[in-house]
Amino acid sequence: MTEVLAVANQKGGVAKTTTVHSLGAAAAEAGQRTLVVDLDPQACLTFSLGFDPDRLERSLHDVFVRRAPVAEVRRQVPGVPGLDLLPATIDLAGSEVHLLTRTGREHVLARALQPVAADYDLVLIDCPPSLGVLTINGLTAADAVLIPLQCEALSHRGVGQLLETIEDVRAFANAGLAIRGVIATMYDDRTKHARHVLAEVEERYGIPVLQPPVRKSIRFAEAPARGKSILQHAPGSPGAAAYRALARHLIDTRVASGTGS
Repeated sequence: MTEVLAVANQKGGVAKTTTVHSLGAAAAEAGQRTLVVDLDPQACLTFSLGFDPDRLERSLHDVFVRRAPVAEVRRQVPGVPGLDLLPATIDLAGSEVHLLTRTGREHVLARALQPVAADYDLVLIDCPPSLGVLTINGLTAADAVLIPLQCEALSHRGVGQLLETIEDVRAFANAGLAIRGVIATMYDDRTKHARHVLAEVEERYGIPVLQPPVRKSIRFAEAPARGKSILQHAPGSPGAAAYRALARHLIDTRVASGTGS
């Protein structure tokens, strides 16, 4: 069964896009048919996967304005068998205005994905760093949420606000929306502070912290410019190993629980 995971945190710079890219590549590497969805008008995921957003003729915006179905817009990611992308362009910023005029606007992405859901084992949605209508669409389409969290001062302050939004989505659009857990990004285990941030999130909000944490590495900054994931750019690095382990955990727990759409 297909599982749809929204990767969300309204704070920018917490490695949402890196997490979607790396988990998507790791899942495909493990034999899972995977679709990654770029829901951010900045189109960073699209760029990091080797596509030029300015040269794409079609994007998720065309899906939202009913010009094309997902099946005609998705693109196969070069060099990563089993991984497809539903790309974004800057036009997606205009989709927010369009969606506000639509009846059932929070369900538009969910409905658009339904015809292709059977093509995939896993769908990962890269939500924008906000709690607007695009993110609401991502949460409504998802079975569960992953929360990347940078382990630094003040980085977890927005978690409570995100959880309030998740509760709202559960109330009016997606009652079954679950939280799979927090992924610690840019982690430095040499500091007590990083460990304290994670412990506080788990204690205060009752959200599981998935293991292993993803440690800081310059390899993550190098990979997107080459249109590659950390798994392709530095396959033997600790960062690649961490995302492989996290992807395996997600796959194993999905299979064990039978979750998915």
